[in-house]
Amino acid sequence: MSATGLSATGLVVALQANFCQVVLDHPGPGGQDHLLCIRRTRLSKSGQQICVGDRVGVDGIDWVAGRGAVARLEPRTTLLERPAVANVSRVVVVTALEEPHLDPLQLTRFLLTAEATGQAVQLVLAKADLVEAPRLAAWCQRTTGWGYPPIALSCQSGGGLERLRQVLSQPGISVLCGPSGVGKSSLLNALLPALQLRVGEVSGRLQRGRHTTRHVELFPLAPGALVADSPGFNRPALPSDPLALAPLFPELRSRLAGGDSCRFRNCRHQDDPGCIFGSNWDRFEFYGQCLEEVEAQARLLANRCRPEGAGLKQRGARLEPRLESQWRRGSRRLDRQRLAEEEDLSPPGPAGSDPDRR
Repeated sequence: MSATGLSATGLVVALQANFCQVVLDHPGPGGQDHLLCIRRTRLSKSGQQICVGDRVGVDGIDWVAGRGAVARLEPRTTLLERPAVANVSRVVVVTALEEPHLDPLQLTRFLLTAEATGQAVQLVLAKADLVEAPRLAAWCQRTTGWGYPPIALSCQSGGGLERLRQVLSQPGISVLCGPSGVGKSSLLNALLPALQLRVGEVSGRLQRGRHTTRHVELFPLAPGALVADSPGFNRPALPSDPLALAPLFPELRSRLAGGDSCRFRNCRHQDDPGCIFGSNWDRFEFYGQCLEEVEAQARLLANRCRPEGAGLKQRGARLEPRLESQWRRGSRRLDRQRLAEEEDLSPPGPAGSDPDRR
């Protein structure tokens, strides 16, 4: 018979299909410190989604088999939505200078996603050995002007690795995110050779990376310090509120925090009259492209929501738009009730036509 225990607490370090790996705060019998857990149905029914980095309570533990069930989700301090990692302390945005080519608009989108967490952001310029020194210096100067003094790194030569190790060794959860093929897994292999993570080559024709990391997983780098590798993707989502976009740009945020203000409270910072920023800043064009996309999404959402302003409805832990009737799926239960009422109210047929009187 399996030895069982009542409950324990721990940290979710990986999600695999319908299971999650949980590292326990205190080892159980026989020094068992990892459990492969299912998730209680009531968590999903209440809209609670478990993410890597979540602190959880586990019950129904089978210590011999190393199994359990996540029954409780503790409150989060932060949540990075893509990749989905909870309780993040810092976000490390990794981009390659070559193979694939550095796209400043794409990099800006990743930086905005990182800034939205409200945590520290570190920029890493990978594959620094593939570019000439003047070009490397130009990119370092440019991104420093954006508010992100970068770490220029080469996994081949080892340059920049120790500096990055010092950043990642600080207590907390660090997440590596960036486009596919920029070298996130290679970077982790250089920091933790025992991992031997699978890496792939960049497509020569499209200059796009191939996905090699399939799920998010936390790895211990130093006492109290965990680092997460994540699947690469090429188009991060932008915030849904147009007013939330400008504060995510450090070059704009610093002036707004300093007490400066535009002439109009609803200024779009697109070289509008009385705007304190004007158009003479490096990421002005990228900001404008992102703003247009966010405003287009907001208009689409507003058009599909009720005109009377019913706004949003609560579904679990999420807020969803309350749609107009033509966009809403009808209730089959109400349809059946309406059909039954119509049958009860239908006029009787001519005398002698009752089918039950034969």
